[in-house]
Amino acid sequence: MIQQVKAFFRHPGRLIPLLFVAVILAGTLLLMLPVAHVGSRATRFTDALFTSTSAVSVTGLAVLDTPVHWSWFGQFVIMLLFQIGGFGIMTSAVLMALLVTHKLGLRTKLATRMEVSQALNLGDFKAILLRTIVFSLIVEAVAALALALRFSALDYDLGAAVWYGVFHSVSSFNNAGFALFTDSLMGFATDPWICVPVALASILGSLGMPVIYEVTRRHWGRRQWSVHTKLTLIGSGLLIVLGWGAYLVIEWSNPATFGQWAWYDRILPAFFQSAMVRASGFNSIDIGAMREDSLLASIILAFIGGGSASTAGGIKVTTFFLLLLVIWAEVRGEPDVTAFRRRIDPPVIREALTVALVYVACNAFGVFLMQRFEPDIDITSIMFEVTSAFATMGQSTGITYDLSEPSKWLLTIAMYTGRVGPVLFAASLALRARKRLYRYPSARPLVG
Repeated sequence: MIQQVKAFFRHPGRLIPLLFVAVILAGTLLLMLPVAHVGSRATRFTDALFTSTSAVSVTGLAVLDTPVHWSWFGQFVIMLLFQIGGFGIMTSAVLMALLVTHKLGLRTKLATRMEVSQALNLGDFKAILLRTIVFSLIVEAVAALALALRFSALDYDLGAAVWYGVFHSVSSFNNAGFALFTDSLMGFATDPWICVPVALASILGSLGMPVIYEVTRRHWGRRQWSVHTKLTLIGSGLLIVLGWGAYLVIEWSNPATFGQWAWYDRILPAFFQSAMVRASGFNSIDIGAMREDSLLASIILAFIGGGSASTAGGIKVTTFFLLLLVIWAEVRGEPDVTAFRRRIDPPVIREALTVALVYVACNAFGVFLMQRFEPDIDITSIMFEVTSAFATMGQSTGITYDLSEPSKWLLTIAMYTGRVGPVLFAASLALRARKRLYRYPSARPLVG
């Protein structure tokens, strides 16, 4: 019996979600402590659970004003939660295993394989993990220093400047989107000394562990980079540029967003929004005041998300561009799907289709439910909110504070599902893949 229980919890498909749940519940209990909030008003379980889930899933949606409701201790707990979530519960567990046993078991390697990259060897995981941790801490330290210096120059006292720098740096790299300002970073929309470090840290955090490992390896030129790394880097750059241009065009004359500034001051907020919408969820403009075209563009970009095995969410850049390559090959009548002179294996294409279609189904179902719960909210805002939760993006049109209890529970489940869903898919595929000794006769149903 004991062996069966151990085997049950050892299975990665059950262990990883349970680890997420354990950290979320621990964070919920800490956030409900009297020392975690300011004033006499106690934090309700639903609000604490929502905040903890948002932090661990590195989403950034909030039902309570972070700088107003939470004390220094509560803010520190939130930062600790999204730091753990950024590294990944599974990654943190493997790190502890490395520190204690100095080795990895085969089943653990199979489980962690989903957060790394199937293009990399299992034996590389220790090096990938350690290099990623070092890289993460360096980026966070550099961003924290830059932000602290800027806050100090803006007449914040030294302690506040350091705390604000560290908090927003960790939140940026882990794509958490939590800010210590009620309006996120709207007060610094045209300040490059704040927005650029935050944007760069978020972009680096959204690339993913395999990409970071490859680009930081010695004697490892661009010609030898894997297809995964090339797709992630090129795809991410292309999406940032396209989003940048789209926001400039759509919001250029909107007096509630870019129209309030001189033409040269509109460039940085457009870049910042394009970089944030697929990753961390900070905002330097009023999301609720954006035009509907911009909100739809944001929904698409958030749905795509960042790189695989990164702190960003969505279906991932590689998934999206693999599907584009499938369409391109079909339009051209090519027998194989190719990228960078490499043929993409059919199982990878099926995985990409599965992830994309399941995300579409979950998103649509979430929108349907929330529309039932919130009949007075327009459908675009509901689509934006649900996509933001499922894609762990974290931006909001401003409706989060006023949501009903059922909607809060729905978004809590959506954030959790958006974080562990891809992990469960990869675990199932890695552990259940098998070969059959027979094949059924082929069929060709009509399409279109």
